[in-house]
Amino acid sequence: MALALQTFPTVKDANAALQAVGTRCLGGGTLVVRAANEGDVSVTRLVRATEPSLSTITVSNGRTVLGASVTMAAIARHPELAWLAPAARAVGGPAIRNMASVGGNLFAPAPYGDFAVALLALDANVATEDGEVPIETFLAGRDTNRSIVTSVTFALPRAEGFRFLKVSRVKPKGVSVLSIAALLPRIDNGTVTAARIALGCMADRPMRARAAEKALLGCRLTPDEIAPALAVANEGTTPITDPVASAWYRAEVLPVHLGRLLLA
Repeated sequence: MALALQTFPTVKDANAALQAVGTRCLGGGTLVVRAANEGDVSVTRLVRATEPSLSTITVSNGRTVLGASVTMAAIARHPELAWLAPAARAVGGPAIRNMASVGGNLFAPAPYGDFAVALLALDANVATEDGEVPIETFLAGRDTNRSIVTSVTFALPRAEGFRFLKVSRVKPKGVSVLSIAALLPRIDNGTVTAARIALGCMADRPMRARAAEKALLGCRLTPDEIAPALAVANEGTTPITDPVASAWYRAEVLPVHLGRLLLA
């Protein structure tokens, strides 16, 4: 089946076209085009916008703004985002990273969407023409979203306070068994004063490990002190089952890999 592609100079014009039935926004095309090639006939037209801001990375005054069309490859090579590069490099191989975009990753269903897991841990805000919302709010309603994502914004963490891990069976570019991102601001003596832990493949979209976050508060990152957090890591999760791993397996290995990430 042929797909019609329309290119617009502004997001406003592309948004207007996006409201038509059977129309989807084309980001990097790594998911929507593949779905069409595999026989998905629900999409008949693709739209995209070419506003320069969509492809811009801005790091200034302690904040980072990623345009929705920024690719994983661009993030991986950005000199001020070296701490975030592991999450960008977790998305496919070099060819995919040259196409896969920040905005598209927000819509990627599990077992994809590893970069969105990192953004959830970073407490990012997602912007559209309708305004800016916390990433958790956006992810919860993404299935009904009909407005093109324009950018993602987050505060710059201390580089050593952010950690990311992707677990896969095929190295270096297999799909995820699970992915974990953690933001851990700590005081000088090493005690955890705040924690955000995000999980991929433990639901149909990235989710917070809230019970583990709570259990980490006031702890030092030692095997004994993080044990209570690992014991509740699966609380509230609904892991997916796919050809890569079963829900049971993902639940079994989550505490193991979360422990490795926290003790790294």
